[in-house]
Amino acid sequence: MSTGTHRNVDLVVAALTAGGADPSRIGRLQVLPDAVTTAAAAAAALGVEVGQIANSLVFEMSSGEGGGAPLLVLTSGAHRVDTAKVAALLGAQRVRRASPEFVREVTGQAIGGVAPVGHPAPLRTLVDRALEGFDEVWAAGGIPHAVFPTTFAELVAVTGGEPADVA
Repeated sequence: MSTGTHRNVDLVVAALTAGGADPSRIGRLQVLPDAVTTAAAAAAALGVEVGQIANSLVFEMSSGEGGGAPLLVLTSGAHRVDTAKVAALLGAQRVRRASPEFVREVTGQAIGGVAPVGHPAPLRTLVDRALEGFDEVWAAGGIPHAVFPTTFAELVAVTGGEPADVA
């Protein structure tokens, strides 16, 4: 299925489909007229609570010498990720926000539109347990204008993610 909009959106749709996401939710993917690069903007555009927005945040995780490994954290828009807590949880020496260049390199997507899936290679992923409190959450669709509905359980399944308390 091609959305006819952008290659990244098509990659996200393909990954969701391959991952067994509910076709009725995939079909509700929206390409909005304006970019929604923050949880507040996305919530306002969709008429939902900011906590229902699943922010896709990329971090660089290091456990010693050399470059960091990518880590994707899907967190509720109502939260800030506690990097020290995440580092301790994963046994990493340090977890820090990734540069825009690193984000694009590991996801193929730009900050503000990073989706939970559709990347060149799978990323280690943590899914904020706070998202479990909502029947439906919304995530970016690969570009800053695209969003799609999903659930906590579906996010865990399609990303191969680990449920975690990240805030």
